[in-house]
Amino acid sequence: MLSFGSSKKLIGIDVGTSSVKVVELEDSKGGYRLKNFGIAKLPRETIVNGVVINAEPLIQAVKGLISSLKISCRDVAFSVSCHPVIIKKISLPQMTEDSLEPVIVSEAEQYIPFDLDEVNIDFQILGVNEDNPEMMDVMLVAAKKAMIEEYTDAFQHAGLRSRIVDIDVFALENMFNVNYLYEENETFALVDIGASVTNINILKNGTSIFNRDVFMGGNQITEEIQKELSVSFEEAEMLKTGEDIEGIDPGLLGQIIGRTAQSIAREIQRTLEFFTSSTYVEINHLYLSGGASKTSGLKEMIEEKMNMTVEFTDPFKVIKYDTKAFDPEYMREVATVAAVGVGLATRRLGE
Repeated sequence: MLSFGSSKKLIGIDVGTSSVKVVELEDSKGGYRLKNFGIAKLPRETIVNGVVINAEPLIQAVKGLISSLKISCRDVAFSVSCHPVIIKKISLPQMTEDSLEPVIVSEAEQYIPFDLDEVNIDFQILGVNEDNPEMMDVMLVAAKKAMIEEYTDAFQHAGLRSRIVDIDVFALENMFNVNYLYEENETFALVDIGASVTNINILKNGTSIFNRDVFMGGNQITEEIQKELSVSFEEAEMLKTGEDIEGIDPGLLGQIIGRTAQSIAREIQRTLEFFTSSTYVEINHLYLSGGASKTSGLKEMIEEKMNMTVEFTDPFKVIKYDTKAFDPEYMREVATVAAVGVGLATRRLGE
């Protein structure tokens, strides 16, 4: 994705709707070692649909994490997603990367519904097209400049330098390829369920072949609890995460959570079935991540609808860490929300 400057080591900052996660990895023998990890909550309306609405809470949250974790590195990789981001796989005649660069802009005009002056464009050659060896598949990515500038300005005010801009689904891909082994032609669905957006990325041979954002997430559950039980958003969040509030019927609460979780599971099912029916490619495994993925019963609902085993992603599966500095139980608890941040922290300039 887009990169600026010449620093090599980077810290990964994953900015979500409800929280910001910071991950710092060190290169270790044959892999990585976790140096720092932290999470800070963000007030509502800080980030809406991937767009920075109120920068000040984000700046303060990032500053606080960098300070409390005593992180000396100031170079950042971050990622974006949602409406202002377009990802499209296209097929073009075989050519070198240098030859492709001048062609890609004219190709982009066909697929990007924005003025090209308003977006940053990048691409990645995926390899030979399976149906036509004279063609190659290319992943075309465009992100609104204004959105990227909002993030880079916020990080600058926090004393940081933005070096790489990635896309959430590709950060998930990086995390997966670091931690998991796969056999030739195995196909995996990585489903990251956040507060307001669910990112779906399907990988074959470790490379993305399909991705889509579904605009549903944990906030839908919170809002249903809030509406049905006449409680505040904050109280609804507490109830969703298993805290008790006097006077609330646990049975009714379970019904509300289950009903809304079913809607999220159904949207994931529709997306994955669209992929399989249009490509005739079978999905072998499904991995869940994101804060809302731990919603009671949601994993089981997805398993039932997709008729396959579903696992929670472990972004620290092969990444070493000092168990005196990082409590293993805590690391297991935060694993689902750390996936994107770990993927970002694996990025290095000049790779």
